[in-house]
Amino acid sequence: MKHITRTGIMGGTFNPIHFGHLLLAETAYQQFGLDEVLIMPTKNPYYKNLTNTATESDRVNMVRLAIEDNDHFRFSDVELERDGTTYTVETLRNLTQTHPDHRYFFIMGADSLYHIESWKEPEEIFKMAVILVAGRDGGSSSSLKSQIAYIMNKYDADIRLLESPVLEISSHDLRRRVREKESIRYLLPERVREYIYEHGIYKERD
Repeated sequence: MKHITRTGIMGGTFNPIHFGHLLLAETAYQQFGLDEVLIMPTKNPYYKNLTNTATESDRVNMVRLAIEDNDHFRFSDVELERDGTTYTVETLRNLTQTHPDHRYFFIMGADSLYHIESWKEPEEIFKMAVILVAGRDGGSSSSLKSQIAYIMNKYDADIRLLESPVLEISSHDLRRRVREKESIRYLLPERVREYIYEHGIYKERD
């Protein structure tokens, strides 16, 4: 029997990447027996404008530094290689066509699941990936359970609850801390912190 590689996808702007992102990816890896997790910086997400204080190259470098000591995390430039607006459905099409022997598990927070019907071709996303959704408090509220049941029933989707501890860290707050000369130690990997200061990133207002 041909081996199917179980691959998680952790996407985001990672501006900058922090321990909240990494803990979520690591928990998904363990909880669902994944073989690898793709850490995938997005190029041009339709839902937000990226601040100009960190270049695409900076974000890539910070991700690489953050995951270099983890053998089952893989840096992926799939979205960076595409021109124009980034859509999850196109990323999954690219991956499933290129690697038909992989089964994909798309990691997202609860907020994304509430808005997923506004994404491009959500029904196609559900055909190509299992959705791993993390609750805000590491658990599942009744409203999240209801949303999961609604989406699963409407789209015949495979959605599973990701039971991860939640670290209340935000990239926006990290940028603010750097700008206002507050400490960011212990909120993100030390090598990422050093990179931010060595390259003078986030000193200006978003």
